[in-house]
Amino acid sequence: MRGSIAKRGKGSWRIRFDLGRDPKTGKRKVQSTTVLGRRADAERKMSEMLHGSATGLHVEASRITIAELLRKWLAAHRAVVSAKTHERQEEIVEKHLIPALGTYRAQQLTGLHLQTHYAEALRAGRRNGNGGLAPRTVLHHHRTVFTALKQAVRWRIIARNVAEDATPPRAPRKDMAALDEGQTAQVMIAADTSIWNVPIFVAATTGMRRGEVLALRWKDVDLERARVHITQVVEQTKKGGLTFKEPKTDRSRRAVTLPSVTVEALKRHRAGQAEIRLALGLPRDENALVFTDAEGAPLKPSSMTKSFERILGKAKPGTRVSLHGLRHSHASHLLKRDTNPKIVSERLGHASVAITLDLYSHILPGLQEDTAKVVDLAMRTALQQTKPKA
Repeated sequence: MRGSIAKRGKGSWRIRFDLGRDPKTGKRKVQSTTVLGRRADAERKMSEMLHGSATGLHVEASRITIAELLRKWLAAHRAVVSAKTHERQEEIVEKHLIPALGTYRAQQLTGLHLQTHYAEALRAGRRNGNGGLAPRTVLHHHRTVFTALKQAVRWRIIARNVAEDATPPRAPRKDMAALDEGQTAQVMIAADTSIWNVPIFVAATTGMRRGEVLALRWKDVDLERARVHITQVVEQTKKGGLTFKEPKTDRSRRAVTLPSVTVEALKRHRAGQAEIRLALGLPRDENALVFTDAEGAPLKPSSMTKSFERILGKAKPGTRVSLHGLRHSHASHLLKRDTNPKIVSERLGHASVAITLDLYSHILPGLQEDTAKVVDLAMRTALQQTKPKA
């Protein structure tokens, strides 16, 4: 492919490419594009496009639509994200981004197109016709298309990421609902006769995530030293079902100490499970999961969430929380009892203590007041003791 540059006007250059003859019609194919800026900018662009032609990307880049680009990105991105994340991204792409933006050529897409989509999604983005999507959901749309276009720049399909020109909605921050110790006890008592009794007990007293609790194996549990080692998590997707995998980060792979009340609950649970295995003629298996159904199969995270909602309705603690709210409740209990935030962060498996402080900043004002009182008392005492005697 040969290219040429011609000046169109002040700061405007036209690049023309001879693509050869069309094998079907025999006619010569010529493509042109306009570059704004200096001649050096036009030369750089022509060099990029000539390179794209040599690698087979140029012809595709001139034709590829946003729908095709997003699907190519999804296929390539599958290997670097979790199955759950990929499923969510695929849903955003297929149900929202492609219907709204899919027919545009990738090189034609602008920040205005994206901004228009965000506004329309906020106004009437629900697929059932019942109004708009939440700002946080539309923010996920922006993050998805931003990541896809960023990769398209690396692939040299587009020159720049136009998602940088669009402003997504700000998701309003909400303080996370949490139960106090008394309300948590109400929930535990309400779950007493349920298969979810001990899993909920563990979640409420350790701050472990749902997928971490249900992935525990007996070899990960040390009841003598009162600790569990989180070495795997279970993930549930619509297409793939249940998948066990390693924790997402090094901080998520951790040891969590157990209060004695939880150790006692796990000992009772293990004894009951051993009786069932003995009755079925099954040998002891340290690789077995701590929490299973009656047939020894893994419990589904979605089933735990639904069952927790029913248990919460039965308990009527006075505060509405999700299953994940037990994790927030545990953190709140610790912080209100002056536990060092770094210890809380390590217990929860946060990437840094800064995340913990940011998430639970609504609890800290009261702690700050208590701290000020401690400092006040200490300084008054010190001043009184060192004050010269008359």
